[in-house]
Amino acid sequence: MDLRQLEYFVAIAEEGTFTRAAARVHVVQSAVSAAIKTLERELGATLLDRNAKRVLLTDAGEALLPKARAVLDAVVEAKDAVAEVKGGLRGTVKLGTLTSMTLIDLPALLGEFHRRHPGVLVRTSAATSGSQGLIEQLLDRRLDLAFASLPGDVPDGILLDELAHSVMDLVVPNDHPLAHKEEVPIGDLAGLDFIDSPLGYGNRAVADRAFAHAAVPRRVTLEMSDIYTGVDYVRHGLGVALLPKYILAGAEGVTTLKVTGADLRWPLALARPADRTPSAASRALIAVVHEIFSRDRRRTPA
Repeated sequence: MDLRQLEYFVAIAEEGTFTRAAARVHVVQSAVSAAIKTLERELGATLLDRNAKRVLLTDAGEALLPKARAVLDAVVEAKDAVAEVKGGLRGTVKLGTLTSMTLIDLPALLGEFHRRHPGVLVRTSAATSGSQGLIEQLLDRRLDLAFASLPGDVPDGILLDELAHSVMDLVVPNDHPLAHKEEVPIGDLAGLDFIDSPLGYGNRAVADRAFAHAAVPRRVTLEMSDIYTGVDYVRHGLGVALLPKYILAGAEGVTTLKVTGADLRWPLALARPADRTPSAASRALIAVVHEIFSRDRRRTPA
């Protein structure tokens, strides 16, 4: 048994197919298949059920998976320890991001991190399925860290550090019957056509929780994957929307109202898995994130 076999086995377990596993470890599929067959022969057990459309773990595979992950994590920690002694932090951090990240200047943050730790590669990826998709990737070990918006209870297996938040306001066209008001109770919003993000997105979860808590029915008639298009949809009379304050500055053709009787606080947090210790590279990125957000909070007037 060698580390390469364990790496390939874990990749298959997490990706679900030999094809995606091979792409992840940057080798041809036949090499992955041969390594797994050798591993099964050495262990005297079948580790994978290859008959399903998605490769599944057998009982033996389920037993091996946490041990294989622990071995690979230990190897990373050993490399990190040596790199720190040599004075140059190295490694890769897989970072998940939201499609709308205006609460944080991500390029500036990553630029600052790169200047401090040029030997660390940060691979970023955005989840088209929103924060829920990012959490699933953290739990599946496809990500090390993720910026996510998770109102309510923290999911099992996840540690969450809240960094910032924005309150969402109601946005209506200028000719809407509510446009003359400055605020509106959430109970008065029943029956309106809402524009919102798909299920799984943090801002959608905030709105759904607020309306459910107030026992007010809500109808979403148009879904948008890019929250910045929300103002345009509202301006053209396709519905009303709950949007964060930070994208509403200078918005034309629409009116913004405060919604009372509802918690419409949209949080941004840094999420990581609870079942494994972050690598030295991940810890360094976590430290830079917290430093920058702490600095920004000190600069922002209360």
